[in-house]
Amino acid sequence: MKSNLLSACRSAVVVCDGAMGTQLMLRGFKPGDCGMLWNEERSEDVLAVHAAYHQAGCRLITTNSFGGTRSMLARHGLGDEVANWNRKAAMLARRATGADGWVFGDVGPFGDFLEPLGDMTEENLSEIFREQIDALVEGGADAILVETMSDPSEAATAIRASKAVGSLPVAATFAFQKSGGIFRTMMGTTVSDAIGAALEAGADIVGANCGTDLSLEDYLALAMELRKVAGDAPVLLQPNAGSPKTTPDGIHYDATPEEMAALALGLREAGVSIIGGCCGTSPSHLGAMAAALA
Repeated sequence: MKSNLLSACRSAVVVCDGAMGTQLMLRGFKPGDCGMLWNEERSEDVLAVHAAYHQAGCRLITTNSFGGTRSMLARHGLGDEVANWNRKAAMLARRATGADGWVFGDVGPFGDFLEPLGDMTEENLSEIFREQIDALVEGGADAILVETMSDPSEAATAIRASKAVGSLPVAATFAFQKSGGIFRTMMGTTVSDAIGAALEAGADIVGANCGTDLSLEDYLALAMELRKVAGDAPVLLQPNAGSPKTTPDGIHYDATPEEMAALALGLREAGVSIIGGCCGTSPSHLGAMAAALA
């Protein structure tokens, strides 16, 4: 019988999966399309991505639900089908993971700004997040991942909404960029302030994913900074496959599986408890990382 995720990542490094979006693009997904629709219309493709990561050694599989809030789905005319699409996302991940791993219910940004920069109140946003999280839990999620956050207030609202749904572990990760040698979110929030807000809101696991123009060395430095401010909480890090480069064929990430494997060992040495990948990573990358960590 599998252990509780929090217990597991405190005793050994847990390998999370990698990018979903770039993997679906290889199967025909077009930027601007609704990824949630693939959970039904192209469910075998989504399942194949999940299964490839699981077979590569990833024990923590993330649902295809990044744009699954009512506010994001409304852009595609699907705002009244939140429960349906998120349940399907969790069920697919659960099917691929089986009994020997965990499903991360993925919750991304709601797509706008809270007051006073925008019109959204924290009360309304909490309801939006809770609607999605309820469905992810119903579909079989073992934990909630609040990811790619820039605004600590938005992250805190999602964390509190997750805690209101039930007792599942909640992870919160921010996307950082480097400016003047300092890691900050797009909103200008430092690592210390972002992680502090997440912990105060009740996050069980904290960290970072994605990142703007960060090198593999930058991710290692970010890991060390995260570990310093995370206190007793496990740290999660999902780096991109290096810094993206624009080519005639589009955006390209050129870090090799071997380079990502070496990074994974450095992240473990820095005290990261859950290691995965983000943009540009593939089952090949995560397989190399999992093998190195094993």
